[in-house]
Amino acid sequence: MSTRRFTDDLPEPDLSVKPPAAPSPAARPLSAPPLQRPQMPQRSSNPAPAAPRPQAQPAAPSSQGRVVGPYLPRTLTQVINEADDKVVQGDLVDYLPLPTGFDPLDGLIGGGLRKTELILLGGAQGLGKTIATLQIARNVAMRPDHYAFYLSYEHTEAHLMHRLLCLESINPPEIDLANGLKLRDLYQQIVAQRAKKFMGRESGQGSLQAILRDMPQTAPALSRLLRYSDRLILLKASPAVTNLTAIREMTARLADATGGNLTVFVDYLQKVAVHPERPRDENDKVTIIVEGLKDIAMTLDVPIFSIVAADREGLKSKRIHLFHLRGSSALDYESDIAIIMNNKYQILAKDHVAFNPYNAKQYRNWVVFTIEKNRAGKAMIDIEFELHAQHFAFNPRGQKVQQQLIDDKIIES
Repeated sequence: MSTRRFTDDLPEPDLSVKPPAAPSPAARPLSAPPLQRPQMPQRSSNPAPAAPRPQAQPAAPSSQGRVVGPYLPRTLTQVINEADDKVVQGDLVDYLPLPTGFDPLDGLIGGGLRKTELILLGGAQGLGKTIATLQIARNVAMRPDHYAFYLSYEHTEAHLMHRLLCLESINPPEIDLANGLKLRDLYQQIVAQRAKKFMGRESGQGSLQAILRDMPQTAPALSRLLRYSDRLILLKASPAVTNLTAIREMTARLADATGGNLTVFVDYLQKVAVHPERPRDENDKVTIIVEGLKDIAMTLDVPIFSIVAADREGLKSKRIHLFHLRGSSALDYESDIAIIMNNKYQILAKDHVAFNPYNAKQYRNWVVFTIEKNRAGKAMIDIEFELHAQHFAFNPRGQKVQQQLIDDKIIES
């Protein structure tokens, strides 16, 4: 499959509402996209008034007379001809889902992530939503033909890199806890090695990579991380300036540079900036964002995987559901797949005949992923994965929940 080169800086997003330019069709060989932070615009002291939501620019007919692009009517014959051209050229990405690496989750959602889909992951704080999402982005980037674009509104790129080093130290799915590295220990070892260099000791290392390569505990983790580091693109997004227009423009550039082999991850949805629009309330803001992300997924032909936060009422409930997420009606309508995370210990049915408070403590490190919406298959299925929080990783080998959970629902094996 031919790919394209991404050598220019990412575009500077414009706060004004305007349709994005269509991606360039010119094909160029691709080397690793540089992990550079795009230049974000400065907020004006006189913000522009609210304007209609941006729409994609209509596309022009192709040289064969077939219309290419969104929002223009096409006959079924034209659709068949375009699909036929892709298959003849060996482009089968529309037919092959992209595995998340979490089993049996992939099998239950149709094999993995698909282009144009919006996948939501919700739950309370501290359950590992960022851990799961970054691990899935890592699994995607490990494929030699695919790129992951991870926008984080809460963590810097360096912090995400340190988390990945801890994850790689236990090497999922092998889960080698004996060599597991904690974030605190990683920081201490880096500081100690740099201090030796500063004091003139020959054993001290100067650069971060030299330090990591020199330590037996971090050398294998760094080696595994470097296998996909050119295909995992990180951005410390800003809740003040990284709005939907910025996300659309950066995604369009990256999708063009990678030949469309791109998956976008947003951490998290409610933090996406919505200016110059002025939402009436939190629900209206979430509606604008989720509709915008779904539109980006469809018009740029990429999967978008986004974390969603629960509202206050949801945090008070014993078990969080999709309707507990902020702006739940829009999230339910626009998403293709919605997965809700809950701590297994908290949602075990206490009146179940097999419940034992002492045995139940073993479930504190297990997280239940409930597929509450699934356009590719059955919904309301509970599967569980073990969380290794100190290493920022899940064991991706999970299973269906065997025990009875609250809500009077029994999950069959």
